Amino acid sequence: MKLDVNKLKKKRKLLIVVFLIHVCAIGGYLYYQHTVTAQNMKAVETADVTRMNIKSTVSATGTISPVNSVEVSPKITARISTVTVKENDSVTKGEVVATLDGKDFEAKRDQAQFKVTNAQLKYERAKYLYETGAGSKQDYDDAKFNYDTAISNLSEAESDVAETVITAPMSGTVVGEPKTPGTMAVQGNSNPTVIMRIADTATKQIVAKIDETDIGKIKVGQDAVFTVDTYTNKTFTARVSKISQTDTGNTWDTTDSSETTSSSSSSSASVIYYYVTLDVDDPNDDLRLGMTARVDINTSQKDNALVIPIAALKTNNNGSYVLLVKDDGSTEAVNVTTGIYSDEYVEIISGLSEGDKVSVTYTSAGKSSSNNDQGPPPM
Repeated sequence: MKLDVNKLKKKRKLLIVVFLIHVCAIGGYLYYQHTVTAQNMKAVETADVTRMNIKSTVSATGTISPVNSVEVSPKITARISTVTVKENDSVTKGEVVATLDGKDFEAKRDQAQFKVTNAQLKYERAKYLYETGAGSKQDYDDAKFNYDTAISNLSEAESDVAETVITAPMSGTVVGEPKTPGTMAVQGNSNPTVIMRIADTATKQIVAKIDETDIGKIKVGQDAVFTVDTYTNKTFTARVSKISQTDTGNTWDTTDSSETTSSSSSSSASVIYYYVTLDVDDPNDDLRLGMTARVDINTSQKDNALVIPIAALKTNNNGSYVLLVKDDGSTEAVNVTTGIYSDEYVEIISGLSEGDKVSVTYTSAGKSSSNNDQGPPPM
């Protein structure tokens, strides 16, 4: 009996040991599962599907310039005698702003006047003789031609004298320093001397360059906001008033065969831009011509839209999708239809509901992966 009791005690101890080992194994497994789940949940950064006002913008840079401006150049070649205005002066249309040395032109006018007087006397004599039958028709016609020519020359000489007085072709402000007296002002169609520039600084515009990938989103009348470096905490407003129909380099024009090859190669290697003009609101005249404007054009807007961060949106061959985060921390790939984009958010038209959670950063156990271009991860 004593032996049986000892056997029972040993068997009981063995059972207790086995039970403890079993309990430890179960506890270790549960702890491992809890640890893995916690690690997986930490590996997924989530964002809520929420509603907010969203707008899409196109950004560009441009230059502040006047809507109306003119370069004042001479119609004759002469030395500048006087300049009656200076930079920042306001002028009205027709006001005298400069004069040119007119001595040579006045002398030519006087000569032309003498020739007119002389030709007139000869013409009247030839006319009288012709009408009385004492002169020939040829002499009369020659005298009349010489008289008409003299009058034409006098008119041209008087016009040149008048052009020595330079008047403002428009009302506005003198921008930049005018040429100084004594400077030779040269007429010409290609490269005339610019005596001064006059601009209407009350109305300003921005001429911006828009990438060809964005130009289709721009429409006349769209609102915009912009900033300039000198006013770091101030925002100005503007509106799109004109969109150029051709790109800035006219790359489509291949009529010049000498430039066709270089034009084609440069256009394939560079971005195509289009000029877009925006009318500026500047009631306090804070802006200066030539300032660089950083413009955001509002191309579309929607209130109370369902949105997610752009970082949560992924794409594959089937389109756009997100990783929907379930309550247990696992994820599921869900296809979505997108709407407008802002800088940070994208509108979701279908596929998600308000309050859902989506993965912003996905990493698999043991290695990091980015599946934005490879479709959803294996489920």
